[in-house]
Amino acid sequence: MEQPLPAWSLPAEAADRIALPHGWPEHVTRDWAWGGAAGGGVRVCILDSGVQLDHPAIGEIQQAVAIRAEGEETVVEPDEAGDVAGHGTACAGIVRSFAPECELVSVRVLGAGYTGSGPALLAGLRWAVEQGFDVINMSLSTTKQKFSALLHELADTAYFRKTMLVASAHNMPVESYPWRFASVISVGSHDHDDPYAFFYNPFPPVEFFARGVNVQVPWVGGATYVCTGNSFATPHVSGLAALVLSKHRELTPFQLKSVLYLTATNVGGQ
Repeated sequence: MEQPLPAWSLPAEAADRIALPHGWPEHVTRDWAWGGAAGGGVRVCILDSGVQLDHPAIGEIQQAVAIRAEGEETVVEPDEAGDVAGHGTACAGIVRSFAPECELVSVRVLGAGYTGSGPALLAGLRWAVEQGFDVINMSLSTTKQKFSALLHELADTAYFRKTMLVASAHNMPVESYPWRFASVISVGSHDHDDPYAFFYNPFPPVEFFARGVNVQVPWVGGATYVCTGNSFATPHVSGLAALVLSKHRELTPFQLKSVLYLTATNVGGQ
């Protein structure tokens, strides 16, 4: 008696329908991965404290929204205030330094003093995932366990919709989210000066180390600060991801992670 195929099965005659149209070279190099790319056609979301809309180091922002809490409800509205802390402008500036032609969108979920709420974070990330961005930079996290399940669900939804979530590890050795989820790219810091030096970490949960010590970044008001933290390592990886995706639009998050692994300084690095 012929047995029916299980759910999520692939019949033999359907194999040709999922044939991959693009082959990879025998050796994946940085030149193949992003050589000549400038981020064109890639949409990057900065989920943070806002972005200064007229900062000369950042240029045009395609859209800026703010998440506002009204009792138990959250509202997504146009952001008239811009960056209220400086942090988002710094992250946007780092992404722009790698991918000058990418589209940048700001989603403000933090207030002055880097304050924020779990509901605002969830609402902002949910909105960003629904917009179908190619990359979402999250240089922030929450230590509150009660939000972890919903964050995990949103991170997985992004992954399966071909949105790469790049999230910073906490600066302290504490449990926080969403960087600990396997469906995101988690980033810690190293102290090398080369912005293109990044390292794959074979020991979870941090997957990559990027430049995050004494990084010169743009700040609100046209200022420039020198900052240290995983927050500033994270947009280095987001910027690299934007370069790769602008040259290889077909890549899924799994494939993008693989390209970053193969081109990491301690793996391929050429």
